Amino acid sequence: MQELKDIIRLLKEEGLAEITVSDGDQRVTVKRFVQGSPTQQVQQAPVIETPIQSTAPELPEREFQLTAPLVGTFYRRPSPDDEPFVSTGEVVQAGDTICIIEAMKVMNEIKAEAPGRVRQALLDDGAVVEFGQPLFIFEKL
Repeated sequence: MQELKDIIRLLKEEGLAEITVSDGDQRVTVKRFVQGSPTQQVQQAPVIETPIQSTAPELPEREFQLTAPLVGTFYRRPSPDDEPFVSTGEVVQAGDTICIIEAMKVMNEIKAEAPGRVRQALLDDGAVVEFGQPLFIFEKL
């Protein structure tokens, strides 16, 4: 309930008419109706879409990538003083924690979906990630 209140507060503070927040397969849309005369129209800022840049747009058949399941801030390590969850060359199993994405002050552990060897980490700690953005490249085992 507190998260919903935070979303509503953000909607009002930013002067937005609508906001959608997703976490995994959960999605919440909050709309605010602006009162005014029927002839008054709410102007919206133009939406500028920027394609997500990936260092590996097309992967060889023997590789696969792990993508962000939600929007947030990416972290490779549990805390700034700790080692990364995984390093290049390391073998992981399905279910191993690979990184953390912080969303709305909640630390979400991102787990490997399949076994593989880490080929490349595509982001640094503190990077903002979008839904579906590639995070790591793995070699299939």
